[in-house]
Amino acid sequence: MPAPDHTARRRKANRRGHWAEIRAVVALLLTGHRILALRYKTSGGEIDIIAKRGGLVVVIEVKARSTFRNCVEAVTPTNQRRVHSAADHWLARQKHGERHSVRFDIVAVVPWRWPRHFKNMF
Repeated sequence: MPAPDHTARRRKANRRGHWAEIRAVVALLLTGHRILALRYKTSGGEIDIIAKRGGLVVVIEVKARSTFRNCVEAVTPTNQRRVHSAADHWLARQKHGERHSVRFDIVAVVPWRWPRHFKNMF
């Protein structure tokens, strides 16, 4: 059983992640994106947000850190592979999924700043 302080830290990080995703969704909606899925989970990975803008499906990883640079650097190659795996799973379940154009983005959420959308990051 995890130590109580570990559980509290994990809960706080989870809460911060939820708020970051909410802020990212608001920013995306205001820039014309339509949200297709939130927290899409598979055995191979998780996608924070799947959105659509025009004919493009955008797979978005949301990171909350102290700086925008730390957010981008937090998306490791292992994390990227998991997101790609989950995206393949999601696309396979869509009607005509092979026809979709897909882009992988990062939305960085920093305290007291508007979320920043980095396109085509991986």
